[in-house]
Amino acid sequence: MSLKAISPLDGRYRTQAAALADYFSEYALIRYRVLVEIRWLITLADQPDLPEIRPLTPAERRTLESWIADFSEADAARVKEIEQTTQHDVKAVEYYLRERLAATSLADLQPFVHFACTSEDINNLAYGLALKEGIGRVWRPAAERLIAGVAALAERTRTVPMLARTHGQPATPTTLGKELAVFVARWRRQLDQIDRQEYRGKLNGAVGAYNAHLIAYPTVDWPALARAFVESLGLVFSPLTTQIEPHDYLAELFHALARFNTIGIDFCRDVWSYISMDYFRQRAAAGEVGSSTMPHKVNPIHFENAEGNFGLSTALLEHLAGKLPISRLQRDLTDSTVLRSIGTAIGHSLVALRAATRGLERLEVNEGALQRDLEGAWSVLAEAVQTVMRKAGYRDAYERLAALTRGQTVTAEDVRRFVASLDLPDADRTRLLALTPAAYTGLAARLVDEIQRTD
Repeated sequence: MSLKAISPLDGRYRTQAAALADYFSEYALIRYRVLVEIRWLITLADQPDLPEIRPLTPAERRTLESWIADFSEADAARVKEIEQTTQHDVKAVEYYLRERLAATSLADLQPFVHFACTSEDINNLAYGLALKEGIGRVWRPAAERLIAGVAALAERTRTVPMLARTHGQPATPTTLGKELAVFVARWRRQLDQIDRQEYRGKLNGAVGAYNAHLIAYPTVDWPALARAFVESLGLVFSPLTTQIEPHDYLAELFHALARFNTIGIDFCRDVWSYISMDYFRQRAAAGEVGSSTMPHKVNPIHFENAEGNFGLSTALLEHLAGKLPISRLQRDLTDSTVLRSIGTAIGHSLVALRAATRGLERLEVNEGALQRDLEGAWSVLAEAVQTVMRKAGYRDAYERLAALTRGQTVTAEDVRRFVASLDLPDADRTRLLALTPAAYTGLAARLVDEIQRTD
């Protein structure tokens, strides 16, 4: 970690976000560009309709593949050195590969590096691969760990009664587990959409019309070859584009990630509130300081950290989603500069996921506090009583319960005395007289089973 890093992802949060460096750093972008250029060269060499590009020997094919597998930071540094002269990042990759080919039996293939390509042919495929692999290999496992932790806590607390709050006021009781399960179901729905996300790509030249391709080799079915190549990379082919792949799929992905983040913010704020109400206590870590002046405190820092980082991530994702699908005429470079912030957006989300997971691991349920709040909230049974009264034909049930409870301190005896005065069927009266706030949780415990159905 550098103490002079400008971005906290490369400074304070370096260890938490480091796994993304293999996908979203400058080194990673260069590596993915090299991969695309080499695979395109191999594809061209495999085409019998391109006689000027000879077939590769097995050894030559292995050599080229090894340049991808063994690509190092020193290799990336050489590309950056070339870029100092070219002042063009993709052209620097082309010259780097030509330089390496010149020292091998493949020297005769130098003219076919970057053949008929515009820079965006290489870039869009490189970013598509980086996103698909970075999301799948790093971000998603972290998201699933948080979801699994919340799901496990929901299962353990499915029957723990809790006073719900609507508009911040005491409301119909629920269970802690059911309220946590709501977040699990919401997150999993977003993950399902992220998992079904297409990662698209194109390889069709300067304005998306295969102009250079066709003038060089008029008889080749270039759209079919481009489709086969893009799909060989594990991406979905975009057949109709300008110079750039339109980036609509990126907007779709970033909106889905932003929605996931938003649910994360909602979760962190609720847990923060439960901690403030003493429903959750946090296990103290040895040597950890909660407050610089108040020794008793164990602050909910992990959830506050997660909330802030989810917010930063979402702000960037929403900008990316709104900006990237817009390009002047056939192409401008505004997409190029903002695409470099993809890793930052995903990095802040990753930091948030890991912070929330750490916070979750330190939570302990304080059932005593939950029970005390329920015991002091007999007024919430007004809903139950007035509903049974309606069933029995009372037309003023709501109004009578409002008069009894609204703005009043209501005790168990007040509720039971009122119920005893009603003309109700014996079974209904008996059920209401036995009811307590802690027992008035409906199907909350059973509803936790729904998270198993969303797996």
